[in-house]
Amino acid sequence: MLSVAIVLGSAHDAPHVKGAADTLRSLGIPFAARVLSAHRTPGEAAAFAAGAAEAGFGVLIAAAGMSAALAGTLAAHTTLPVIGLPLAGAAFGGMDSLLSTVQMPPGIPVAAVAVGGAENAALLAAGILSLSDPALAAHLAERRKARRDAVLEADRAIRL
Repeated sequence: MLSVAIVLGSAHDAPHVKGAADTLRSLGIPFAARVLSAHRTPGEAAAFAAGAAEAGFGVLIAAAGMSAALAGTLAAHTTLPVIGLPLAGAAFGGMDSLLSTVQMPPGIPVAAVAVGGAENAALLAAGILSLSDPALAAHLAERRKARRDAVLEADRAIRL
């Protein structure tokens, strides 16, 4: 099975990606985490992205706040799917990160999830990997069914 790389723009972002790591772990998807900065270590970030497929990664999750240039930097150096995980900052509550993540030029796509949407970033990565892994696809379908059932149970419980 291909693995997922979770790339953080700063070590301070680690608590914000815990939901992604926990979700990947619960799905049995191997992953690795790295701290690479689009601005402080651009060469290393580019080299990592360029070698990611050869290293066995199938999807990259880039978690960054403020200018959130990390996802675009990685996407510029790989054809693997890159999922931008914008993180909230003090100045604009993550809106700056979200806009930086989604405003990519033609030819360099980056998928994006909600500000702080770590679990959805992992589920999107899992969905991409499930295209070539029927067992993972079945696991994701069962997980979604369980969430559906929980909502229907809450609906039954709240009816007067």
